Amino acid sequence: MADASHPIVTPDVAAADPAERPGWRERMPRPAVIALRVVGGVLLAIFLIWAILYITKGRFLKGTFERVASSGTGRAVAVAGDFQLYFDPFDLKFVAQKMTVANPAWASRPNLFAADSIHTRIAPLSLIFGRYHARFLDLQNGAVDLEWNADRANTWTFGDGEGEPVEFPTIDRATLAGTALRYRDPRMQLLADLKFETVRSTGTRIGDSVRFSGNGVARKTPFTVKGALLSPNETVGRGRNQLTLQARAAGNDITVDGTLPSLADIENVPLQTSARGANLASLLAIIGVVLPDTRTYRASATLVKSGDLYSFTGLKGRFGNSDLSGKFAADGRGKRLLMTADLATRSLDIVDAAPFIGYNPDIVASRGAMAAAAATGAGRARLLPDARFPVESMQAFDAKVNWRIATVKSRSVPISDVAVAVDLDRGQLALSPFTFAMARGNVASDLIFDTRQRPTATSYDVRLATTPLGRLLAGWGVEESGTTGAVRGRIELKGRGDTLHDSLASSGGRIAFILPRGSFWTRNVQLAELDIGTFVQKMFEGKLKEPVQINCGLVAFTVRRGIAAADPILIDTQKSVMLGRGGFSFRNETLDLAFRADSKKFSVFAGQSPVGINGTFASPRYDVISSELLARAGGGLGLAAAATPLAGLLAFVDIGDAKSADCGPVLSGASAKAQRTTKGKPRDDVGKGTTAKSEDGSRSKGERKEQRKKFLGIF
Repeated sequence: MADASHPIVTPDVAAADPAERPGWRERMPRPAVIALRVVGGVLLAIFLIWAILYITKGRFLKGTFERVASSGTGRAVAVAGDFQLYFDPFDLKFVAQKMTVANPAWASRPNLFAADSIHTRIAPLSLIFGRYHARFLDLQNGAVDLEWNADRANTWTFGDGEGEPVEFPTIDRATLAGTALRYRDPRMQLLADLKFETVRSTGTRIGDSVRFSGNGVARKTPFTVKGALLSPNETVGRGRNQLTLQARAAGNDITVDGTLPSLADIENVPLQTSARGANLASLLAIIGVVLPDTRTYRASATLVKSGDLYSFTGLKGRFGNSDLSGKFAADGRGKRLLMTADLATRSLDIVDAAPFIGYNPDIVASRGAMAAAAATGAGRARLLPDARFPVESMQAFDAKVNWRIATVKSRSVPISDVAVAVDLDRGQLALSPFTFAMARGNVASDLIFDTRQRPTATSYDVRLATTPLGRLLAGWGVEESGTTGAVRGRIELKGRGDTLHDSLASSGGRIAFILPRGSFWTRNVQLAELDIGTFVQKMFEGKLKEPVQINCGLVAFTVRRGIAAADPILIDTQKSVMLGRGGFSFRNETLDLAFRADSKKFSVFAGQSPVGINGTFASPRYDVISSELLARAGGGLGLAAAATPLAGLLAFVDIGDAKSADCGPVLSGASAKAQRTTKGKPRDDVGKGTTAKSEDGSRSKGERKEQRKKFLGIF
């Protein structure tokens, strides 16, 4: 009998033989098995490829690399020496000796890049995303040629289309020896050749600075440069690198300092710049910008480069005895260079402003304006400079500048609150508006110099608001006390010429200054009238400073071909009518003016003869003892000899028959033809706006005789 505690095992339920059980492959779905086999095969193939490359160092891929690289870049890529390309173990190791990458056909050098030896390790994934990340780079005797052409294509942008800025790869560690870089930009007329000292790194850090030096030419101006990337213990690819650079060109010393986010990355990075030299114009001329010559200068600003836009902010500096601050930019992104600026000056020395009308400021400061004019080629005893406008340079770039000046240091005329907008557009220079305050009066002007017309077409429109004469003429000895007279006026001239002198010497238009009602010192007016009797009487009565009332006055000239003729000079005072004739010439800068006063009241001892102003702009002369006065004195002596001494005084008696002026035409600035007496009759005693001089400035004998008949010398 069987034991009930042990089950009976039958053959059909007995355990199968382990050898006959199904394996894991039989238990997995067939697709999974196939996938595993494929992955295994791929991994095996990769391993075999890796092993083959590692063993052979990938040297057999040299030809393939040259063909693929040449096809992808559109340039001939060649390796004349040893070549290696393999994974070691995961980084892509690349070694090439005597490697070259050709330039496009238009370039001036055959190769964009050439090196005796390249040894680098590249992160493979960085190639997928198009940003080359080199963990290590050893470069021996590398030469890089970066060049633009006139169509704004460059050598380092592969393919067609406009060139892109330089993008350097990220480099963790580097050793560079004998590296040279050449940069050429015909549009900016810049050529630079730089050589770098050996650069070595330890681990992922550079212990030594990256120093470089070189030379070049900028717009035909040679320069030298040296500098360094000061980055001790900073990673080349990811660390911040301190740049310092010194350059010298055309007598100017320039320094640049800043911190770069990575090696050779200067785009959109603030750089502290400073410059100093004998002439700021010579510095800006390097980039093709025309500026009048300045005295010794120094300046500093923050530079930010963004492609072809160079912006300078926080400008602070001095030129001569004047200060300057603000910002400016040089924009080369368009077809023409554009200079923009917003400048401010607290105090401008008038000597430092001399270059803006063509004077050399150093000559003005040491020898005067006449010597400065002579230095420009002007004739003897001339003030207007003959310095030629820089026509070609003015047509080469455009500019938009706003400049504000708080105070101008001047011995004669107090000037302040200057504001000028400068607009240079393809050779036409406009200073409009150009405003300033002068002796409590405001001057507004619009000056146009159009060099596109040959010779230059010039337009001068200067408007003087009502200004106190006492303050205006204080620098010439006229005191303010007792003088309430004022003046307002306008100058409108148009001419042609490539110098300031030539443009005025050919100009035509009108000059008019109006004197509204006001008063002057008695001494000033009586001396001008040469009414000696009244002057002496006032002096002994102690009333020398008693004001004399001016009813109205007009000093106006009509200008034709550079010759200005009185049209009219007429001042009506409380006691007399002052008249003037003559004129002046912009051509030879001569003066030939005469003033006479006819009394409205009886005077027993009046000279009644013209006071002449002649000579030149630079050396005016005042002729108080005129030929008319001498003739009257001779007549008086004759009467005294023939009759009695008392009869001799009759020659100096003024019966006081002067006709008062109608102030309406005077205050409106009308010409001589429109002037009237208070009774409405036309005046026949004022200049008609014409001259008796010939074109060469001389007078004939008959003309001189006719002038004497008119009792005044007419120009």
